[in-house]
Amino acid sequence: MRKIENASLLQLNTFGIDAQAQLLIHYQSENELTELILSGMLNNKKVLHIGGGSNLLFMSNFEGIILHSEINFTTIKTETDTTVELEAGAGVVWDDLVAHAVERGWGGIENLSLIPGEVGASAIQNIGAYGVEVCDTITEVHAINLITGEKRIFNRAECNYDYRESIFKKSLKGQYAITSVVFRFSKLPDFKLGYQHLEEEVLKNGPLSLQNIRQTIITVRESKLPDPRTTGNAGSFFMNPVISRAQFEALQATYPTLPHYNIDSDTEKIPAAWLIDQCGWKGKIIGRAGVHHKQALVLVNLGGATGSEIAALASQIQQSVADKFGITLTPEVNFI
Repeated sequence: MRKIENASLLQLNTFGIDAQAQLLIHYQSENELTELILSGMLNNKKVLHIGGGSNLLFMSNFEGIILHSEINFTTIKTETDTTVELEAGAGVVWDDLVAHAVERGWGGIENLSLIPGEVGASAIQNIGAYGVEVCDTITEVHAINLITGEKRIFNRAECNYDYRESIFKKSLKGQYAITSVVFRFSKLPDFKLGYQHLEEEVLKNGPLSLQNIRQTIITVRESKLPDPRTTGNAGSFFMNPVISRAQFEALQATYPTLPHYNIDSDTEKIPAAWLIDQCGWKGKIIGRAGVHHKQALVLVNLGGATGSEIAALASQIQQSVADKFGITLTPEVNFI
């Protein structure tokens, strides 16, 4: 366990916000976390558990304790002729897990290649891309109660997964630290290529395979999204809004090219990037913050921006989308 007072968070958030934590604690095992909780050190303190910091926007210094898992392991729990159940520690880098699965011919998360962050956060955020959500493969989430130190195993149903949502973001927010996640992968992968032109792009690079899908997605993401190591960002800043069919049909009458994804007979999902782009925000810069010139859904730190500057830009974007389309954009990023 490593404890750092007045710790810089610059390398622990992909937005590159230069904030500090009163105390930062890195722990390497469930036992270390349990001992820390039972010691009473966290009692009556403001506590935040973070992963790779890819969904955080620090608005100021954090006057409390930040916990970060360095639990880093993968182990096969069960294996059959057709499936593999793999447990991965919360501190495993997400894309390393994707590479691990693809290299072994295990399908299920290849569409989630190159998403920043760590395994524990993936189960909280229910990360998704290219028509796949991580909850499609999760069977169990192992966690420890941050007040009692008690361990609990959540099955997938108990996690209440929805679009970019889970029980860990709602009724149990801040109450548990994820220590590991169990995934079920398929040895007979069912390729998910229905998202926009994904199949077309994959086939340009050769026959269908897990490796080809992964490499195609990596290439596409790198061509569209800024590298947080050079340009601070949190990937998609807003969630794609889901609206009623009646509202969709009314908007479509005015905007015939409005892109959409059918959810069910009553609702449609609209790409937030398209809405933002239509309001003229792509590539726009305000001070040290801006909207990425290739992807309107990505807000960027152009160097030295504060969390407040990023938040102010986001607020202006929300207002313009609401004024033009009557749609409220909800941030995917957590304001701290």
